[in-house]
Amino acid sequence: MIRTERRTDQGLLVTVCDPDVLGETFEDGDVSLTVTEEFYGGEHVEESAVVDSLSRANIANIVGREAVDLAIEEGYVDEDRVLDVDGTRHAQFLVL
Repeated sequence: MIRTERRTDQGLLVTVCDPDVLGETFEDGDVSLTVTEEFYGGEHVEESAVVDSLSRANIANIVGREAVDLAIEEGYVDEDRVLDVDGTRHAQFLVL
């Protein structure tokens, strides 16, 4: 998976995506999701590194079947809240 970590005024922002969705655009009706290199591009990491990042995240954006499934399995995302957009999955979470 590809992961980035950025410090923001709101805390740690983590982005995670499957490698095969980077650079792709997914559209479903009024919903459009572009997985840009600028936002999602980062380092290729193992699942354990993704889980570590999500455990410390204040905000997370997650795209792709593998990445979203991992976030669900680890309890960071409720499967009922996941968006399916044109064949891929997208989830976000915010820790208040």
